Amino acid sequence: MFTPEFFIKATQLLLSLSILIILHELGHFIPAKLFGTRVEKFYLFFDVKYSLFKKKIGETVYGIGWLPLGGYVKISGMIDESFDKEQMAKPAQPWEFRSKPAWQRLIIMLGGVTVNLIVGFVIYMMVLFVWGKETLPQSNIPLGMEPSPIVEKIGFENGDKILNVDGKELDNVLEINRMLLFRPVDFITVEKNDGSISQIDVPSDLGNEIFQSGLINSFTPLFSAEIDSVVPDSPALYSGLQPGDKILSVNDFPITDWSSFSDWLDDNSDSQIDVLVDRNNSNYTISIERNDDGTIGVFPAINIRTTNQKVGLADSIIQGFEYGYWTLYEYVAGFKYIFTKKGAQQLGGFGTIGNIFPATWDWKGFWLSTALISIILAFMNVLPIPALDGGHVMFLLYEMITGKKLSDKFMETATMIGFFLLIALVLYANGNDLFRAFG
Repeated sequence: MFTPEFFIKATQLLLSLSILIILHELGHFIPAKLFGTRVEKFYLFFDVKYSLFKKKIGETVYGIGWLPLGGYVKISGMIDESFDKEQMAKPAQPWEFRSKPAWQRLIIMLGGVTVNLIVGFVIYMMVLFVWGKETLPQSNIPLGMEPSPIVEKIGFENGDKILNVDGKELDNVLEINRMLLFRPVDFITVEKNDGSISQIDVPSDLGNEIFQSGLINSFTPLFSAEIDSVVPDSPALYSGLQPGDKILSVNDFPITDWSSFSDWLDDNSDSQIDVLVDRNNSNYTISIERNDDGTIGVFPAINIRTTNQKVGLADSIIQGFEYGYWTLYEYVAGFKYIFTKKGAQQLGGFGTIGNIFPATWDWKGFWLSTALISIILAFMNVLPIPALDGGHVMFLLYEMITGKKLSDKFMETATMIGFFLLIALVLYANGNDLFRAFG
């Protein structure tokens, strides 16, 4: 389990969270100081009974805790997860959070979420400007796409080439899978095998059907039935199949792509098969005795390549903003699935988050993963759950609308309930990770 890849991902996760936590807490710290509010502590990670490092500068103690589950700023006169009842029992002081106007308290509470959103969007802009973007037009997949059974039902066929979605050509045609799952799509224009153009309407509930089916990828690229490598000590090796061979037929059944070859093997139980291959523009028929499980021991040559496209500064800002917007939109749209049985089972903790980082150290991959986590943190923190920023915002909006301030007792109780709900959620999510790892 503790492979070099594990430690590389864990290190990236720790670095990413450290950056985002510090920036998030600065989002609270800076407006608090601007409004003359005293900040008693500024911590990276939680210092339960112990600190790895701490130093008091002015009126604030800056430190690093040992429990890497987040971070915090302790603002004087604020009911938070510290549950400092002794301070709250004293008369309110001018420098305390509770003494400030509601609009100032609202800005302080929204500061962390705002910073996380800005950071996510800026990182996407930076990545596009520094590394460009990877494009995969449909022309790079000349054999077209293989649709899943879910989208076959609405009119898609094997070999369809996706020309545009709602009239817009895609930079990366494989984005269609994410779009159908999360975004509103009205129609897709495709080129059929006979060269005709067809417009296929997309039902509004297709995303939910795709999610429930478990077939998340509605389309997979078709590529030629060319052999990339042959498994040692396999029927394919002993029969004489070689890397570079292109399969033309199996038992006289014509093979047009790797998918049709794989499907034929799945659908036919013949133990002895005759494979016609093209090798250096000459055809050879090779007889193969299949394994007991029906395989022969070959891997396909996946000859689909993306193209890197440089992006100028102005375009990187525009396209980075658009990418950030759709990332946030898709996460919010997919959040509803958490409340289904299937979605709850897929909820993950630190293991799941860590797995979005590349297995080798790659700065582009690191920053893309960090941007995604930053946007997720922004959304999760703004949820109206007591103990989260969104819970405080909810209560402040109530106060601003009604003109009535909620009692400290109510706030303490609500915060405690919210805190235990969050602990339960963290335990459940990380429990799912452990179940998937060892179950």
